[in-house]
Amino acid sequence: MARLPDFEAWAVFAVVADTLSFARAAEELAVSKATVSKAVSRLELRLGARLFHRTSRRLSLTEAGRTARDDAAGLLAAGEAAEARARDASEARARDASGAPRGRVRLAAPMSFGVAHLAPVLPDFLAAYPEVSVDLHLSDERVDLVGGGFDLGLRIAALPDSSLRVRRLCGVRRSLVATPAYLDRHGRPAHPEDLKAHACLGYAYLPTPDRWHFSNAADETVSIVPEGPLRANNADALAPALRAGLGLAVQPDFTIWEDLKSGRLERVMPDWQPPPIALNLVMPPGLPRPARVSALIGFLERAFSEAPWAQPEPAAQAPLPSPAEAQALT
Repeated sequence: MARLPDFEAWAVFAVVADTLSFARAAEELAVSKATVSKAVSRLELRLGARLFHRTSRRLSLTEAGRTARDDAAGLLAAGEAAEARARDASEARARDASGAPRGRVRLAAPMSFGVAHLAPVLPDFLAAYPEVSVDLHLSDERVDLVGGGFDLGLRIAALPDSSLRVRRLCGVRRSLVATPAYLDRHGRPAHPEDLKAHACLGYAYLPTPDRWHFSNAADETVSIVPEGPLRANNADALAPALRAGLGLAVQPDFTIWEDLKSGRLERVMPDWQPPPIALNLVMPPGLPRPARVSALIGFLERAFSEAPWAQPEPAAQAPLPSPAEAQALT
């Protein structure tokens, strides 16, 4: 029989390659530094190549280590996902008679939305379900739910078809906004073409960050190339420049609704809207879902369907998003 791969060594190597520290990897894995060192040495012996350059002050990947890093990360993620699925199935079968949800839920969400809106409601969930814990991962980059072993993800987008199960929580309006002071100085654009004369603050994770799309009630569509002093990969990073009156930006209502209510910001070109999006819960395929996951789904549905910025339905006149817009995951 062929010798099996040393999966433990591959997993340990993946963590060391990510942290570039034997000590931090040992702490993350809850094992001794010696155990980590032996696992890496074992893998190097099997591969016949050194994976790290080691000095007294620094650890860095060799060429062989860089080549092996992605494979190791994939093996670790696959193993974690397999264990999570098996554990979920076991817990679903062995749930106690009371049916009380228990265990950990891994949840992924966009950074700005997660900090401003998701994190504040989670204490109520945790108080209601004291035997459930939440492992929250915040990132504006697209997250592989299946490969990363996540139970749920929040995505703010017009989602394309996929194997993931999707539950729409609410519509999210996006608007072009600026401060009244900026508009008083530079004028209020009435048509997307007018934006060529304005400073535009851009969000890098739009599906087409170099082009903004607008449509009106007559189904006319206009695209423009925004130009301005700042583009960022996080919506919160645009807020100071926007509030300082340095330009206009397309922002979802959940980031600006209080500024609009107070008058700090003003909607611009209300007759022209960006493509509609929604706040969605996405889940890996397959049933049954553990009680803890179902409990969190129900809680988030209630919390966000009643949010002050939530739109119960997309605008009736809004056209369908373009294929590029449909790939947005902000």
